Amino acid sequence: MNYSIDDLLKSPFEKIKRISEEGYEYWSARDLSKLLEYTEYRKFLNPINKAMESCKNSGEEVDNNFAQLDEMVEIGSGAEREVEDYRLSRFACYLIVQNADPTKTNVALGQAYFAIKTRQKELLEEEERRLIQSEEDSKRLLLREQMREHNKQLADAAKGAGVNEPIDYAIFQNFGYKGLYGGLDKQAIHKRKGLKKSQDILDHMGSTELAANLFRATQTEEKLKRENIKGKYNANKTHYEVGQKVRQTIKELGGTMPEDLPTADSIKKLERQKKKELEDKDK
Repeated sequence: MNYSIDDLLKSPFEKIKRISEEGYEYWSARDLSKLLEYTEYRKFLNPINKAMESCKNSGEEVDNNFAQLDEMVEIGSGAEREVEDYRLSRFACYLIVQNADPTKTNVALGQAYFAIKTRQKELLEEEERRLIQSEEDSKRLLLREQMREHNKQLADAAKGAGVNEPIDYAIFQNFGYKGLYGGLDKQAIHKRKGLKKSQDILDHMGSTELAANLFRATQTEEKLKRENIKGKYNANKTHYEVGQKVRQTIKELGGTMPEDLPTADSIKKLERQKKKELEDKDK
């Protein structure tokens, strides 16, 4: 038998759905057993146990989908007794109806309802992940471009402090990295991130790590200028201390240290895609 979307929206399985205090949907195993025409709850434990095994085999956390709880139910004359129940996720219900007695009338409807609803949830989660990734990509592109610009300004400020030669500037940069990365210089960070020799560490930073480095660069630039710091030693010391301060702030906020953040894919691909989009838009 085929079921339309309207059938599924009016489905009795939709009507017995509950919403937790945290705003999450769930189904009571006892409600579900009655709807699937199990006259005795103990007999319904068989498809529940099979479903839990299927859940485990699929790699999903059983406890996240089958939350066991005890509820108080009325037994007449105002008296109550405690009964065992499960708070079931949509996925748990889907597995249960797949293992339920197929001769029972509502089992086929339940299979259709939870199959479609489970797939709808998967599609929504996929779209949510896509949007989150798109937002992360946009932030990375913006921060990487700002990093390029502020590294130029930092180089000018360092030059004003007496850091003139390329080798001296490389040393100056390493002091900033050491402060921010807990003693790791650029080469050590490169190795820790598992990058190839030709790959730039800045091109493989996520938005969080780029933001920390941007803050390091901008604050060092400002401090060098504001305090009119002179001499390579003092410039290096300033860069190190600013890096340390940024690291300390991350620690106080409970953030992940930059050397422990995941290595991102090269931003070069994103930049090429962005460039192509702009070129197509101008055509």
